[in-house]
Amino acid sequence: MFSRVLPSVLTGVLVVGLAACTGDSGDDGPTAPDPQDSLTALGSGLTAQDLSKVPFDDATATTAQASYDDVTAQLADLDHTVETAGVRVSEAGEAATGTLHWTWDLGGATWEYDAPVDLTLPADAEEWQVVWAPTVVEPSLAEGDALGVSSVLADRGDIIGAGGETIVTERQVSRVGIDKTQLDGADPVASARALARLVGVDVGPFVKAVRAAGAQAFVEAIVYRREELPAEVSNGVAGIAGARIVADTLPLAPTRDFAAPLLGRVGPVTAEVIAEHPEYHPGDMAGLSGLQERYDERLRGTPGVLVQAVPEDGPARDLFRTEATPGDPLVLSLDVGLETKAEELLAGVGPASALVAIRPSTGEILAAANGPGTGGQNLATYGQAAPGSTFKTVSSLALLRAGLTPDTTVPCTRTITVDGKEFKNYSDYPSSAFGDIPLRTAVANSCNTAFISQAGKLSGTNLFDAGVSLGIGLDHDLGFPAYFGNTEPDPDSETGAAAQLIGQGTILASPMVMATVIASVQQGALVVPRMVEGVEVSAPDGAAPLTEAEATALRQMLRGVVTDGSGRGLADVPGPPVIAKTGTAEFGSGSDVQTHAWMIAAQGDLAVCVYVDIGTSGSQTAGPIVEAFLRAAKA
Repeated sequence: MFSRVLPSVLTGVLVVGLAACTGDSGDDGPTAPDPQDSLTALGSGLTAQDLSKVPFDDATATTAQASYDDVTAQLADLDHTVETAGVRVSEAGEAATGTLHWTWDLGGATWEYDAPVDLTLPADAEEWQVVWAPTVVEPSLAEGDALGVSSVLADRGDIIGAGGETIVTERQVSRVGIDKTQLDGADPVASARALARLVGVDVGPFVKAVRAAGAQAFVEAIVYRREELPAEVSNGVAGIAGARIVADTLPLAPTRDFAAPLLGRVGPVTAEVIAEHPEYHPGDMAGLSGLQERYDERLRGTPGVLVQAVPEDGPARDLFRTEATPGDPLVLSLDVGLETKAEELLAGVGPASALVAIRPSTGEILAAANGPGTGGQNLATYGQAAPGSTFKTVSSLALLRAGLTPDTTVPCTRTITVDGKEFKNYSDYPSSAFGDIPLRTAVANSCNTAFISQAGKLSGTNLFDAGVSLGIGLDHDLGFPAYFGNTEPDPDSETGAAAQLIGQGTILASPMVMATVIASVQQGALVVPRMVEGVEVSAPDGAAPLTEAEATALRQMLRGVVTDGSGRGLADVPGPPVIAKTGTAEFGSGSDVQTHAWMIAAQGDLAVCVYVDIGTSGSQTAGPIVEAFLRAAKA
């Protein structure tokens, strides 16, 4: 069970006097003081949190405000009203008992109760005097007690993957920190320094947090998965005064890195989150990034609330409680086995890298893995980089629509110059593939100059429209972070238009969208990626359907990449025929020119894209990862 403090918003005063059981002294004498007047002043002061106008007896007048502030410190900002609910005067006329009706808005729950108030009328006094006691605020409070309010946190909904396999659920963790109640007179600062060094956190901030925390606080330094708690930490804690390891649970994926940039993380809300989202309160656990943040309302459920009387010493007493409503699960299409395999294949890749796998028949994303070089960024579905020659899949469709066929002869020269800019082929382009060659051969060997030579066949939005037919270029909401690329025409530059044909210039794509491109070719129809169950996705407006003839021609040419071109490494992958396209895209300038390495492939009902930010080439750098993934998918 977790707890947290609930802030709220102060509202106006509502004080109602319902009854007064006093008389007067007759028509000829002065009017007797009315205890209702003093009770009403008290109600107003309690609601306004200002007791300066309340007539207190001499014994409590100087301590009432401080006592009230202490008792209600955690509830001071909550919306509340205090009504007077009658007063009864003793037979002797020197004492009275009033009743206050308190109503607290606890943010989703209302707490109401009555509290007694003692009043006295000393001889010759002009008004009744209130006798202050903590029971004025809540009838069970004793001296030294304070009210505490906290959340009863709901069980967070799990994140579920393909086949109903659990991805994120409550898993055991070990919280390591300083328990200030266990210091036994030891210096908390010295303990904080020692523990910070033991677990490897910044010493200064942790010491500051321990110093500032209350005497009853547990100040957390770090949280480990239970199975990852280092032996040296477990053993070292015993030698530090006040240091403790507390068993707990947190919503976690199977491993620390499993789809982490996409799933995001859950943690205590920050002051910044609370400022932007007033439905959160200090101590709440919430999704702070990724899908955990986007779907936090669904996953977190509805917290309950607990009000307690908290004594200076001893256990707290429950005064009011409402139960929490559990959160709902979030169901994703991610396949735990394929995602795990993808992350294993990227684990040894130094530069930023990503792998996305899609099921062409449904558009379901089965893997969206990011390598360790991404630094926690979600390049898999939201990366933006020039796709290089993988984009020739789109260029080929545009040329088919312009009248070319896979057998149309195109010139593959060593270089081609456009408006003074020289373009050439990649460094290890096979010399035997130069000359006048069929378009299918230009695709298979990825001849840059052949594609650029056909730029005059295209005009306006031809290239953009072809991209839209294959799923690249038009944004639409999929329910998760998704970048659909930039394929807008470059009308101001002939060299820019030429570069676009080979996937450079202003062309940008994410690994997800390039996986979508080859999935659409494999399916013979536009594939719309989907990941989150319940989020309806559809083709964007303006997407011209891919015809059967176009899909057949594209599959034939991309099959040639595997049988006769740069994707030969996939030729012996068991199972149905593999289609593929490699890509290398230069970036940087001068002596600092480097290359992105890409490869897209499809086999049966599986399409995959691998991206490596800095690599030798698509075939050499991305190709082996694609091959290993396709083989693993068959296992």
